[in-house]
Amino acid sequence: MTVIDTTSAQTGQATRRVIGDKRKSSGKLMILGFLSPTLLILLFMVAYPIFSLIWYSFHNFSALHTNHGFNYVGLENYAYLLDDDGLWKRFIFTGKFVFLCVSMQMLIGIFVGYQLQRAFRGRDMLFTLLMMPMMLSPVVVGFLWRYMLNSEWGIVNYLISATGLEKVNWLGQTTPALFAAAAADTWMWTPFIILLATAAFRGIPDTIYEAAEVDGASPAYVFFRITLPMSAPVLFIALILRLIDSFKQYDLFFALTGGGPGSSTETVSFAVAKTAFNYFYTGEASALAVILLFIIIGLSLILVRHLNKMGEKY
Repeated sequence: MTVIDTTSAQTGQATRRVIGDKRKSSGKLMILGFLSPTLLILLFMVAYPIFSLIWYSFHNFSALHTNHGFNYVGLENYAYLLDDDGLWKRFIFTGKFVFLCVSMQMLIGIFVGYQLQRAFRGRDMLFTLLMMPMMLSPVVVGFLWRYMLNSEWGIVNYLISATGLEKVNWLGQTTPALFAAAAADTWMWTPFIILLATAAFRGIPDTIYEAAEVDGASPAYVFFRITLPMSAPVLFIALILRLIDSFKQYDLFFALTGGGPGSSTETVSFAVAKTAFNYFYTGEASALAVILLFIIIGLSLILVRHLNKMGEKY
């Protein structure tokens, strides 16, 4: 090859490299152009409210009495909230509620989803009926269960008294109200777990089950050593979503118990809404919302890290 040919080849390579770089740059600009409207909307609808919430939490401010001023108080709102025994009781109640409803939803959802993965007559109709509670509003579910659990004429106490047992004041006592709220939330959101669990189970190749059957594996071994591990990432996502949503539960308690008796069934989200819109202590409500936000973010980060490790494993 002559010097001229070598120079021409090098020039051609450099030209192609320049053209490729230009195409990459134009492609990135095009992607940025398509994404920029969405990013701006998200920035306005997500970032701005969060930063405003944090900013309000450092001020003594009332949305109702704006003429009283907008005074910077630093961490005073946080110190006041963390020194409030009532707030810690609400956190404890919220934790109990989250543990009860999420554990019941996961157990029932996985069991029912495992049964629904098999083909049988009427499965599609049964699956559709099971999905119906999830389509209702939490306020509607709250009022529905409030009527069902009425201490005098509710259907639940009617069935209890028909068996010879004493009626239960479900919504007038703290512990029964906790179980009532957990039952209502489980009735509404277990279909969500069933939906994801069924999809995860049906996504496992049949050849794996056939190989396990040939090896003489028991049903329990197949479930705990094959089905659950291979569907764990999807089930873990369902767990994360339900934990986040349960921590934010407000409307169900608003319709079911109204926070009573007294304030014993107020969740943290209920306390945020009550402080902001009943008492109009906007600064304190913002501080409480920030605390709840960081708890949910921290819990989500921990769970997502475990999810990533699980995804690498399976």
